Amino acid sequence: MRPTPHKALGAGALTVAAVAALVLPGTPAAARPAMAPAACTPAQVVTNGGFESGTSPWTASSSTVITSRSGQTAHGGSSYAWLDGVGSTHTDTLTQSVTIPAGCSTATLTFWLHIDTAETTSSVAYDKLTAKVGGTALATYSNLDKNTGYVQKSLDVSSFAGQTVNLSFTGTEDSSLRTSFVLDDIALDTSGGTTPPGPDATRTPAAPAYTVNLSSDTSGTVWTGHESVTFTNASATALGEVYLRLWDNYHGTCDAMPIKVGNVTGGTAGALSVACTALKIDLPNPLAQGQSATIGFDLGITVPSGADRFGHDGAFSFIGNALPVLAVRDGAGWHLDPYTDNGESFYSLAADFKVGLDHPSALLVPATGTSTDTPGSSGRTVTTATASKVRDFAWAAGPFTKISGTSAAGVPVNVYSVSGISSSSAQSMLSTAKSAVDAHAARFGAYPYGELDAVIDNNYWFGGMEYPGFVLDVVSTTALTHEIAHQWWYGIVGDDEYTSPWLDEAFTDYATDLAQGKTGANCWSGVSWASSAEQITDSMAYWDAHSSRYSTVVYGYGKCALHDLRRVLGDTAMAKLLKDYATAHWYGVSTTAEFKAAAQGATSTDLTSFWTQHRIEG
Repeated sequence: MRPTPHKALGAGALTVAAVAALVLPGTPAAARPAMAPAACTPAQVVTNGGFESGTSPWTASSSTVITSRSGQTAHGGSSYAWLDGVGSTHTDTLTQSVTIPAGCSTATLTFWLHIDTAETTSSVAYDKLTAKVGGTALATYSNLDKNTGYVQKSLDVSSFAGQTVNLSFTGTEDSSLRTSFVLDDIALDTSGGTTPPGPDATRTPAAPAYTVNLSSDTSGTVWTGHESVTFTNASATALGEVYLRLWDNYHGTCDAMPIKVGNVTGGTAGALSVACTALKIDLPNPLAQGQSATIGFDLGITVPSGADRFGHDGAFSFIGNALPVLAVRDGAGWHLDPYTDNGESFYSLAADFKVGLDHPSALLVPATGTSTDTPGSSGRTVTTATASKVRDFAWAAGPFTKISGTSAAGVPVNVYSVSGISSSSAQSMLSTAKSAVDAHAARFGAYPYGELDAVIDNNYWFGGMEYPGFVLDVVSTTALTHEIAHQWWYGIVGDDEYTSPWLDEAFTDYATDLAQGKTGANCWSGVSWASSAEQITDSMAYWDAHSSRYSTVVYGYGKCALHDLRRVLGDTAMAKLLKDYATAHWYGVSTTAEFKAAAQGATSTDLTSFWTQHRIEG
């Protein structure tokens, strides 16, 4: 979320030499003890993942699997792995032994996958590719996942820390109609921590898949229907309960809740807590590691008045954080932090959503994910939105004016405007969105969410708000560029927004500067700290108690610190650090400790004093 924009931070450039030994104005040199460098040096443990160095150390089922022959193309370079594509009963395999270090808490397997097929079915997976680590199947793709180009996949393999295991891909075809599974640029990045993750440190419930069907009233302000979610316990510690976050009950009272859940199945609903924004559901039997369960419930949503991220501005409704989502349990236990209107409290794992929204045909309904419209009952339309690997789902409803375009890199972009937004302003926002999504993608990795929707209303008090594939914004080039950068910093690279808001807001403001050609010169002129205890890395508990400082420190000083880090590392090394870091945490969760470890791994300069001087702890 972008609050009322903070004031520009004046003049007074820092030289590169000064940055390397920087003590920020107002920071006592001995304000904090030096922090020991993290023991985990980030590493990429797959060898020859781009297949440009021959076949070693890969073991393939045939000499034609690793190839540069015509018929398919590489994602990068000239070589790639081509499994199957024969059109008869056939199996291809590709294997490499990898060692995942014990000292790192995060390990992420990424690869680029292209699937083309002659199969015509839209419902039967005849031909399949399975990715495995050791004897564990991580994911299976099929002819149903065909795509016109490469798509990056990201899988968490942190549970294999300290092990030497086989990384393998197995493609199988049935007796007819070929399917080709084409792999390239395979990597397994490790980072973070000084010890391997214990069972309680594993984030769970994992891999949520939400199915939602809602129907609105004539105005689009009241929605009723049903939601279900299937999830898996990824932790070695049994999972006996889950919590639903009913975030938008902040906008009402416990006696008049705008988000109501009833008729729970698959578990027993307990008491509401945290000002009625958390609902405990006890499971019938504790889930062991790897076991899955499904809970379902009836859902009612009543949108209050007000141009808010959850509210309606006259005929236009904005419905952010309204769908109940699963809370996260990790090494700190269950995260049941209170809602904050000053920023965000949200912490969720990447999930799949399929949401059907039945509404009057006169209303347009932009939403997270890729949407299709089908006729409903008389005078109504059903908008079905599907989204993969997103942390939340948001939508809007109203008689919007819609314009569309496609970015130079091929991302479909839609701008939905409320009444009162001029056509020239809408066109300007469309142009900004197209350039911003491409600029951020070039720096941090290809935009993975299909289309991008921007809903424009100059009455938003907050400036702008980010959701996966969907943003709310005033007419502002800078604000919209910022919210679109959030697609990477919060959306793709997740974080606990209550505990570590700087990880998305500072990184997003830094990305906005880069997209707008700003170097961060003069960042620190007039800097002052509220106290010796104030940190860039403070949690929302601190910023809610010092709300006037939030934007200045987290956005302003935070991005300035990243500009300073760039000056220490150099432009090329900093760009590589952020792109590699995004890749390593693609659809995962970032922590301050992991970022500090990654930054330290990018330079021979000891950064201990840099973190202390910039008040970055964690």
